[in-house]
Amino acid sequence: MNQVKDTARATVRLGYDGRVHKTFRGPQAEARFANEVRVLRHLERRGCPFVPRLLESDEVGLRMVTTNCGSRVEHLEAGRMGELFGELGAYGVRHDDPYLRNVTYSRQLGRFCLIDFEFATILDGEEVAEAVPDRAAEAAGGQA
Repeated sequence: MNQVKDTARATVRLGYDGRVHKTFRGPQAEARFANEVRVLRHLERRGCPFVPRLLESDEVGLRMVTTNCGSRVEHLEAGRMGELFGELGAYGVRHDDPYLRNVTYSRQLGRFCLIDFEFATILDGEEVAEAVPDRAAEAAGGQA
C-alpha cells in the first residue's frame, strides 16, 4: 500500500486495488470515526455521486475502507470551491472542513469530489432548506 497521509489525526493509505484505507487516531478518534461513517452512509442513502463509498468499517480498530475519489487537487478557484462544498446541502450535509485538501478530481466521473467527512454535520430539515438555493429565484435572477 502507498501511504498518502500520516498526521496526528489519521493515516491514509491507497491500496493496490485502488481502495482508500483510513485509520483514525489522536484526539476524539472514536467520535471522528463514528461521525465519518455515519455521514458517508447518509450520503450513500441520498445518492450523492461525488463522495467516496464506504466499503468496510472497523469500530474497534478505528479503520475504514472507501472507494477512491480521484487525485488531489492543487488549485481551485475560491468561488468554485464554495459551490462544490455547497452542493452537499442538497444531500443534507454540511462539510465543516471546506478546504482544498478535501477536494479531489475523478477522471472517471469527470468532476470534482469531496473527501474527509469526520467533522461534517448532517442537517435537519430546516437547515437543508436553507442550504439548498431556491432554483426559481435563481432562474428569475434572484427575484422570486
